[in-house]
Amino acid sequence: MQTIMTRRTLMRTVCGGIGAAAGLPIPSLRGAAPAATAFALCGDESHNSDYIRTALTATLVEDGGLSIDFTDQEKLLTYENLRKYKILIMFRDGRRYNNGYWHQIYWNEKKEKIVSVPPIQRRIGSGYSAWMTQEQGKAIKQWVWEGGALWAFHNNSEASISNKDYRDVEGAIYAGHPPIRPFKVKIVNPDHPITRGVKDFVVTDEQHYVVYDKDPKYVLARSVNEDGLDYTDLAGRRGNTAEAVWAYDYGKGRVCFMAPGHLISALWNPEYEKMQRNAAKWLLRES
Repeated sequence: MQTIMTRRTLMRTVCGGIGAAAGLPIPSLRGAAPAATAFALCGDESHNSDYIRTALTATLVEDGGLSIDFTDQEKLLTYENLRKYKILIMFRDGRRYNNGYWHQIYWNEKKEKIVSVPPIQRRIGSGYSAWMTQEQGKAIKQWVWEGGALWAFHNNSEASISNKDYRDVEGAIYAGHPPIRPFKVKIVNPDHPITRGVKDFVVTDEQHYVVYDKDPKYVLARSVNEDGLDYTDLAGRRGNTAEAVWAYDYGKGRVCFMAPGHLISALWNPEYEKMQRNAAKWLLRES
């Protein structure tokens, strides 16, 4: 796989066959080329994998020179597969909806009755379960401890709720978010390589709140609503600010978490793009 993938190359890859449509790394399947630098597991019911792939391809592949294998296949998250890569990008929550994608009904703006002739025989939208197995959590923990790098985005803190080992690596659990609205990402440690040269910026996005487990000294940026709007999170805490970006060493490996990312416009904020490219270098120990 070439180091820098242009938009035209990306389109040829996407149109190249059923494997690409499924989000699987074509060269790895054919055994013709080594794995990319990063392995990205992305996409869930509320976060379409297409916008994540599009956003990170622009910021990290085209502009940052990072090679990434994207997939939404949970079964590929194994210790053996992780050993092919230097960075694991996690951009999905921890839920698997057991009976299909139900938001297509929930988001029906006119609330029209769903008509099917003949009638649908399967149940749709009857709850969810955690997709990450305990073995996968242990595999990630071992891989990072031995020198791998975990880069978690946005709603991925929800995956830590049901997996103790993964929570220990990631450093927090999801605690809810208010409706999409503007907020500031305020840099609280401008001297870290990830935030060096990055100015405070404003995005319109989901302001995610978390229960943060690690030392406060590892927090690099906080989200702050400056419009007088606060939020009571799932832990019962009320306020207008939350941990937004943190980074630390974990064993021989490294961990970085970035909360903004529900909308592609947030991911493409110029200051946030700068922060993402800085993070890639830090995770690879290039800065």
